[in-house]
Amino acid sequence: MSRRTIAIVALTTLAVTAATPAAAAAPPARSALPGQPALSGQPALSGSARHGSWPAVFDLPAGFQPEGIAIGETPFAYFGSRVDGDIYRAGLATGKGKVISEGPGTPSLGLKIDGRGRLFVAGGSGGDARVLDAASGAVLASYKLQTVPAFINDVVLTRDAAWFTDSTNPVLFKLPLGRHGKLPTAATRVPITGDLVYATGNNANGISRTPDGRGLIVVQSNTGKLFKTSYEGVTTEIDLGGESVPNGDGLWLRGRTLYVVQNRLNVIARIELDRAATSGTVVTRTTSPAFDVPTTIAEYGKRFYLPNARFTTPPTPETTYTAVSVPRP
Repeated sequence: MSRRTIAIVALTTLAVTAATPAAAAAPPARSALPGQPALSGQPALSGSARHGSWPAVFDLPAGFQPEGIAIGETPFAYFGSRVDGDIYRAGLATGKGKVISEGPGTPSLGLKIDGRGRLFVAGGSGGDARVLDAASGAVLASYKLQTVPAFINDVVLTRDAAWFTDSTNPVLFKLPLGRHGKLPTAATRVPITGDLVYATGNNANGISRTPDGRGLIVVQSNTGKLFKTSYEGVTTEIDLGGESVPNGDGLWLRGRTLYVVQNRLNVIARIELDRAATSGTVVTRTTSPAFDVPTTIAEYGKRFYLPNARFTTPPTPETTYTAVSVPRP
């Protein structure tokens, strides 16, 4: 970490224990996704969940190798498998779930869900993207983005498009959405130019909107730099005052606050941005004893949810995996 910090960087350890009722009260019920039963009051709960305590850690399938996570308007989290691309849905109230979509045999990495109940999936080394019905798991559309070696890593939704990063090739892929969110027949290739220069290792990874909605933010994992990116692919490094976010992975924007998951460092960096995302200040780094190389991040209520990818643990069909919930810093 650079010594030239603008603000004090605090490292806060979050004890993952049974939360108090005040801290872990269930978020209010929200409207169901299309094709899902409407929620009346709270979802059906059992055990301690009836008393307002949702699990802070819950199991994912053994051998699943999770990477991406998405949460929509209802209390369900969706996870993608690096092994075969399966999609697993778990209820946040109980931690229980099931595979809702069989993968294509290549990874499912970054995920986002839209207001129409559609799950957008980054296809990793498969060089593709998919759009699924989040209720049934049915594939609504598939897109071949790259025919050369690629790593389609993450996705963000803007008002009129879905944007995908490729960690191997300096390009973004745009799925322009038509009227009423109509899916396109093909993706648009947007070459990356400007300050973001690809090097050996994992390049453009997590992606977010800018606070003003006029562009995108991309993290370059191997350099720890953040870049503002125009919709034409022109990149400008975001001034962090000498700070950086090495191993930056999933991004989550809330107002002008950007949260960056630094996977192998087991921390979430909180960065306060200006509205145009030209500069930012790292104000805290938060960890948890339950983190084991978390990768991506999603929010529900006042809590963040992250899958433990366990990159430092040799994967086997029996390797255990978990998802972790922590209070939003």
